[in-house]
This record gives sequence, C-alpha cells and structure tokens, in this order.
Amino acid sequence: MFHGTMTALITPFSDGRIDEEAFRAHLERQVQAGVDGLVPAGTTGEAATLSFDEHKQVIAIAVDQVAGRVPVIAGTGSNNTAESIALTTAAKSLGADAALLISPYYNKPSQEGIFQHYKAVADAVHLPQIIYNVPGRTNSNILPATVGRLSYVSNIIAIKDATADMEQLIHSLAACDGRMEFYSGDDATVMPFMALGGDGVISVVSNIAPKTMKALTHAMSAGDWAKARQAQFAMAELNRVLFIDANPIPVKAACHALGWCGDELRLPLLPLDADLLPSLLQSMQGFEFDTDRGVEQLMVNQTGAN
Repeated sequence: MFHGTMTALITPFSDGRIDEEAFRAHLERQVQAGVDGLVPAGTTGEAATLSFDEHKQVIAIAVDQVAGRVPVIAGTGSNNTAESIALTTAAKSLGADAALLISPYYNKPSQEGIFQHYKAVADAVHLPQIIYNVPGRTNSNILPATVGRLSYVSNIIAIKDATADMEQLIHSLAACDGRMEFYSGDDATVMPFMALGGDGVISVVSNIAPKTMKALTHAMSAGDWAKARQAQFAMAELNRVLFIDANPIPVKAACHALGWCGDELRLPLLPLDADLLPSLLQSMQGFEFDTDRGVEQLMVNQTGAN
C-alpha cells in the first residue's frame, strides 16, 4: 500500500505547546521534497509526552496541511490496548490514511499478548494498520512467527522493523509470504533491508535529508544499486550522529540549527549536550541546505540524483 521514504516527523514545541506554525512549515518542506508519506505523532514526534488532545491536534494539523498530497500515517500506539483503540479511532475520524502502532512497551507481554493486542485494535478500527517492532524501546521483540500470524489479520498491512537484524527480517518475510509490506525503521540499513525485499523506510534522517533518503529508496525500487549505494554512503555519518543520543534529541537539534524550529523537548528528554553538537553539525556539512525552501540540496556529485 505504501512505499519509498516516509518521514517520522518531529513535533516542534514553543513554550510548552505545539508550535503549529513551525510544524506546518516542516510538513510543507517534506511534501515539497517529494517524500512518499508522513508519520506524525510517533516516537520521533514525542508521542509519549503528548496528551490525548495534543495527539489529535498533531494528526489534524498534518492531515490539513498535507491535504491529500501524500499519505498521512498517524502514530497511535500505546502499551494500553484500549488507548490504542481510542487513538486509532480518532486518527481515522481525523482523516489519517493509516496508523502506526508501536508494540506494547513496559508491560513485557508474551507473543500471544502482542498478537491479541494488535488483533484487538485491527478488529475495532477499520483503518490500515502498521505494526512497529523496536525492541530497544519496548523491551520485547515481535518474533517472525507472530509477524506471520498478524499478516492474516484484517487491516494489518505492514510492519515497521527497527531491529536492524537481517536474519530476523528474512524469517519474518518468509513467515508472511507476501501478505504484508515491510518498512525499515533503521536508517543505517535501508539498502540491505530493501535488497532482501523491504518496501521502504519510515525514517528519522529524512526530517533533514528527505531528498537523499528518497533517492536511496527509489533507486532500490528501480534496481539501481549503484545509485542506492552512493546515497546510503552519503548519509552514513549523518545516520550515525543522529542517534548519538536518544531520538529525537539529535534530529531536533539539527532542525534547530537550520532555523526550522526551537530546540525544545519535553521532559524527561533534554536538548542535545553542547559537547555533542559539533559532531552533529560536522555530519551535516556534506549537505547543502536551502534555508529559504527548507530542504537539502541533494548531494548531486555523490548520488547522481536531482
């Protein structure tokens, strides 16, 4: 259903509130950069610290600003199944095209509990749903057999796999046998992920380098391995540095450095340590940013894209 580069959006704040003007500008620069989808209110959007009303506000702004030009995939996950259902219901009513649901965190559910959680949401809300496996945050892993079972559930159309485990990916792909799409949740391994059969990426890095990430995913879809390799290598240092602290701390610092939003996060997250900022800024030097239009000029000499 979806493909290519989908950006896991930051949520700009100002004085403790959602900065709607900065968020709309960020949405617009993403659309103008040509991304294939946008994901508001996910982990990168600090969903864990948004109130229910703020969560709906972020989704509503995204749907309104995008105005159908690209799909909006709303983050609606929770470790509380009832809350996930409520958030997904709200996302559908607000006009989101799909929902992204993180696997329940903190509770440490069994594989059967994970399956029943996702099935309950899918049964309750008729909206395309993407399950999200990120063991580093949830302290649980959606195993290939469970992914295979979920591929038969109505409304569950894809998985965002942030394990960076290519062996597990192979087994999950085999368990689904084409019934589910696969999106990478790890920017550093998009090329091998897609080479094995993935359909794209839900990306943090594309908040600041959407054209380059798009060049990578579209080159892989077209079978242009040389161009894809150039784009993956061009982002190698950026991919590393944008995760030197907990996401979204570094990417928000990068957006702030570009003048796109304030460097404001919600506790318990804090702005990037000043000692780490020079390495972040250095990793951005290979990209030329058009501050008027707010998108990076693709590294043409390295990627051959436009």
